[in-house]
Amino acid sequence: MIKGICLARRAIGLGLVLLLFAGAAQAQFLGAHTAGDFGVNAATQPDPDDYVSALYFGYDGDSIRDKNGNVIEYPGGGGDLTVNAYALGWWHVSEAKLWGGNYSFMIWPAVTDNKLEIPVLGQSQKVSTGLTDLYVQPINLGWHTDRIDYSAGLGLYLPTGSYTAGADDNRGLGMWTVEVSGGATVWLDEAKTWSFSTLAFFETHSEKEDTDVRVGNILTVEGGLGKAFMGGLVNLGVAYYAQWKVSDDDLGDFVPPGDLNFVGKNSGYGIGPDVTLPLMSKSKLYGTVNARYLWESGVQSSVEGQMLWLTFTFMVPPLALN
Repeated sequence: MIKGICLARRAIGLGLVLLLFAGAAQAQFLGAHTAGDFGVNAATQPDPDDYVSALYFGYDGDSIRDKNGNVIEYPGGGGDLTVNAYALGWWHVSEAKLWGGNYSFMIWPAVTDNKLEIPVLGQSQKVSTGLTDLYVQPINLGWHTDRIDYSAGLGLYLPTGSYTAGADDNRGLGMWTVEVSGGATVWLDEAKTWSFSTLAFFETHSEKEDTDVRVGNILTVEGGLGKAFMGGLVNLGVAYYAQWKVSDDDLGDFVPPGDLNFVGKNSGYGIGPDVTLPLMSKSKLYGTVNARYLWESGVQSSVEGQMLWLTFTFMVPPLALN
């Protein structure tokens, strides 16, 4: 039962990385990392096993904000600011060690019905649900000590979603992205019932397909404060994110329409509840279900709204509790 509690506790952070929607942008173009995709215990790698996750992501954009955080009004609206996306992910955590940490890798194919690329230009609309860009993390390392867990990773976003430069019905971003990550989960009490986590992601991009546009580098920080109950099988907490574009877009020959003096480098923030419950019977622990809802605020040069993450994560095979 102790191993089962440990597995459930460490599975809490399995919101994981998708490239369904980036919640903040500078100038005109969004990045690949989805802000808010990790919450409570974000930097804790689960115990060695295979994990399969089914994920739903819903985003409801309320408004488009300028560089001062004021609402931008467009005649007829600013495009469709809602996103629905679905993914099926596999995370393999091995017993093998690399630099003292457990080696793991993951892959996340996903589909979506919208891909917000240039919201400040009102350029997005609903399309039929189809394949979006693919996320893979060939290297993910996890370290565990008595009071602190650490993780680090190298991820890639592959441009597998449909993309045409200038179109408003793309399902992908038309670029390759390399992302490095690292962070820690700190257990605030000896019994490991209280935790605080921070996981940082830094992404850099190639030029967009058939253009000389290169999106600036983006930094995302996310995590949460959580309290475990029932020996670690239930976790309640508050998740957060902050995202900034830290270098300018290189627009190349792209000429934005009109006067874009209202646009600047982004900042965006989100906070909300994070709940994880076990999926179990009297004899087996099958996995966890996690729900996370974040409200955005302080957004500049992008769209502001709220998002829902719903993730079902299963251990393969299930863990016997007796």
